[in-house]
Amino acid sequence: MYNLKFSKFLKSGVHFGHSTSKWNPKINHYLLMQKKGIHIIDLYKTKKKIYSSCLFLKKITASGKIVLFVGTKEQAKKIIAYYANNINERWIGGLLTNFSTIRESIYKMNMIKQNKYSGLYNLISKKERLLISRLYTKLKKNLGSVRNLNFIPDCIVIIDINKEQAAVKEALKLGIPIVGIVDTNSDPEKMNFPIPANDDNSKSINLILYYIANAIESGVHLYLSNKKNTHVLVNQQY
Repeated sequence: MYNLKFSKFLKSGVHFGHSTSKWNPKINHYLLMQKKGIHIIDLYKTKKKIYSSCLFLKKITASGKIVLFVGTKEQAKKIIAYYANNINERWIGGLLTNFSTIRESIYKMNMIKQNKYSGLYNLISKKERLLISRLYTKLKKNLGSVRNLNFIPDCIVIIDINKEQAAVKEALKLGIPIVGIVDTNSDPEKMNFPIPANDDNSKSINLILYYIANAIESGVHLYLSNKKNTHVLVNQQY
């Protein structure tokens, strides 16, 4: 269905885990073997988990649900930036658990931009314009990638669950489903839909997100075909 080929997994290094000394025992179910001190992930299980994750994402986006992508590590930043709702710089504390306050800041940021181009800037002093400009720069840096996020996401996709522990904690607290790439040093039990894979290699990350994006795009198309609005936007390259 999603053209999940082992040759692509191997070429992208999806199967390479961390050194055996850094493993998390809870990941054992997804391991195939050890080779030269490195844990090798069982790609048959990776394929199965990608498939089930894609089915879930297609289903929820087909009903207009919102998906938020989270990946702030260097290997994931540029890849994550393709998605309309994403966090690729740093996790915004309280984004999920204190969304109403965060949403007010997003609204303020959007209004500053709107007023800037409406001519209202000309009615205030140069000093006030400078202060507002600095505020906008700060807000844009922290919230620019979620400027269109009007509701709490219905699911989050996480690249490295160890690095994004704050996001995981907030999602778990609110009962928000998590689709996460889990490397051999991670705990898959924290995820609703764990995908055992290399989360340090950009090629591995890109391939898995390609499949996920395809699933979301299919769901969005189904939603739009029913003449409804959607809150999930996927870059057209997928």
